[in-house]
Amino acid sequence: MYNQSKKTRLNARKIYVNSFVSILALCASGAIAQETQKQEDAKKSETVFVVGQRNSPITVVPRGLSVSLNRADFEAVNAINVEDLMKYAPNFYVRKRFAGDDNAVVALRGANTTQSARVIVMVDGFLVSNFLGNTFSTSPKWNVVGPNEVKQFDIVYGPYSARYGGNSMGGIVSVTTEVPKENSGFISAQYTSHSYKEYGVDETFTGYNIEGGANWKQKNGPLSARFSFRHFDSIGQPMSYSLLTPTTGSGTIVTGAYVDNRLANPVFGGASYGDVLQDQIRGRIGVELGGDWAFDILAMGWRTEQRQENPYPFLKDASGNIVGQGKVTFNGKTYNATGLGISNFNRDEFLVGAKLSGTINGWKTSTNLSKYSIPVWETHSAGDYLKGKTDGAGTYTETDNPSWWALDSGAVKTFGNHKIAFGVNGNLYETYSDTYNVTNWRTAAGQSFSAASGGKTRTLGVYIEDEINLKDKATLTLGARYESWKAFDGSISKQSGTNKITDFYPERTNHSFNPKASIQGEIADGWLAQLSLGSATRFPTVGELFQAKIDDVTKEIDPQSFDPNLRPEVSTDISFLMRHSFGPVRLTSSVFYQDIKDAIVSFQGLNQYGNVVSSYKNIDLTTQYGIEVIADAKNIFNSGLDAELSVSRMEARTIRNTANPSAEGVMLPRIPAWRANGNFRYKFAPNLKGSLGWRYASRPNSDLFGLVRGDAYGFQSEYFYVDARIVWDVNKHIKWGFGVDNINNDHGYVSHPMPQRTFVTDIKYTF
Repeated sequence: MYNQSKKTRLNARKIYVNSFVSILALCASGAIAQETQKQEDAKKSETVFVVGQRNSPITVVPRGLSVSLNRADFEAVNAINVEDLMKYAPNFYVRKRFAGDDNAVVALRGANTTQSARVIVMVDGFLVSNFLGNTFSTSPKWNVVGPNEVKQFDIVYGPYSARYGGNSMGGIVSVTTEVPKENSGFISAQYTSHSYKEYGVDETFTGYNIEGGANWKQKNGPLSARFSFRHFDSIGQPMSYSLLTPTTGSGTIVTGAYVDNRLANPVFGGASYGDVLQDQIRGRIGVELGGDWAFDILAMGWRTEQRQENPYPFLKDASGNIVGQGKVTFNGKTYNATGLGISNFNRDEFLVGAKLSGTINGWKTSTNLSKYSIPVWETHSAGDYLKGKTDGAGTYTETDNPSWWALDSGAVKTFGNHKIAFGVNGNLYETYSDTYNVTNWRTAAGQSFSAASGGKTRTLGVYIEDEINLKDKATLTLGARYESWKAFDGSISKQSGTNKITDFYPERTNHSFNPKASIQGEIADGWLAQLSLGSATRFPTVGELFQAKIDDVTKEIDPQSFDPNLRPEVSTDISFLMRHSFGPVRLTSSVFYQDIKDAIVSFQGLNQYGNVVSSYKNIDLTTQYGIEVIADAKNIFNSGLDAELSVSRMEARTIRNTANPSAEGVMLPRIPAWRANGNFRYKFAPNLKGSLGWRYASRPNSDLFGLVRGDAYGFQSEYFYVDARIVWDVNKHIKWGFGVDNINNDHGYVSHPMPQRTFVTDIKYTF
């Protein structure tokens, strides 16, 4: 298997390199021909490969597959949270388990739904990626902006520009908001209703949110300002189910458990439903300094409360009393009923950023500096179901102001047919957390130290790129990036008897050099092509290095849950695009290939107590390759119908894993072989629009060894969701929308159950 995969990789590389040489030769020879200025300008503009909207420039460098979405696209989406706006993008998925889920990780191509550190996310150029870890709990901070404030969403697949750091290994997502141009404002209200039925849960969960904002632009002056707010209150379905565990002896005779042949044991309860309350407030001030110079300040505050305090026990004894914990007998067999968790957390978050842009001696410059901080983050967890109901013992975790600084400064200038870009960017991430055993889990009374961990990472990068215009027939871009990385102040503490023992980890440094190259142009009449090559180095995060997990049974640090000696993962990437228009339909095909050396993967398995544990380890070599076909059309045959459809086929496998060769040749977990997304948008009348969308993915593996596959809770399942929406412009001020997500009520799982059929209605007033 390994030799066959190696041969496939080598052949793929030869094909892509030969294609690159062929395209370069064609573009160079074609550049000799002379055409009219009008034809040259048209072809030059067509060499920007962006799928989606065609009216506004993309805000990130479009090398490799690039997607741009604007408000026309957004109106076709039942957007409860801002990340919903991207749900129909090609080969793209956001792991959003319920409305208000703050563990919404981007998964595009072979970056799976727990690899949050492989995608860079920015809002107005400010970094909102949470690189404190590389898992679902360190997802991007989407709520820096509300859905109604977004002007444009841009997505670039792969690390083909030197301007972005190694975390762009999977891709880049850029969110752009409106710049105030006049005095205006809006207020909107939205209501959601989600009927959910599975096992012993049969309930309708509801939510609402209110969002508003106002723009101010000084008349004949340099000042502008924007203020906005959002209040969000929603309850989602249970995120976990508890299964009975076989044991010996006898217990309370019970009824009510659910036997599901897809699962090893009966299900006896549901827990961890998403009861979320959020408040956000944002402000932005802009100053025009003369010429094209501008200065902007952005500030955001976000308060979150999430409570998971009312689990659903299904068991009842002979007297009809609810049984949520203990030794029970069901269907003649004895089990332990454990695991119905009860917890809550609250968190305060702030972002402050400043941006300065303008031209110096022909150099267009931009510099932004920001800090994201979480000064309050408190988590309360009950020891078990009975302790949770009686305010008994549990744990209290206090995270000590995790934060990150981010700097990005660059300049661009054109010299003849050369467009030179250079710059510097970097970040500093730090976090520390303390866990205490408490006698009252709700009030955190009676604290005694249990464990602590934390550390810092710093990355600094410099880059240079040269974009060369080859006679307006093609564009060749060459670039390089150098990064310096340091991990320091790492420590883990635990309680041993009456003593607190702390292990301090030595400072680590590393560096990387990553070249990039891209060429794009017309290779035949109406046929446009682009070939991009590059590499990226993604250094380990604080969470992967130093953030230890507490074992559920021993209540001590699990020594396998972190690795301070992790090596950085290094990718080699190749992308080939081709585009041609067939009447009103623009067809784009994308072929991609990626090697990752020393890929950092979270292994999952069972410990000696039967609990699922995970640990980060390096895999020697993984590979992914695939093809994407995207069709988009605007106003087909002047009928008012727009369409965007995509289908992708991927292979993502472990090639070499000396630590455990049984994973070699197996499809990587959480990455489907097939994805298909798309939507139709139709204008029934000047003031009435409708849309139909869909999202599909085939069933992926749930573990690294391909042994865990299923279509139920605890597995990664296939899903197929069909959505619909109508929008009515009542008048020039009022807009009303109504939609349904998952009309077909498909039951999908990302280990956790996904939402079932959900109704959404909203109204917006602008002034």
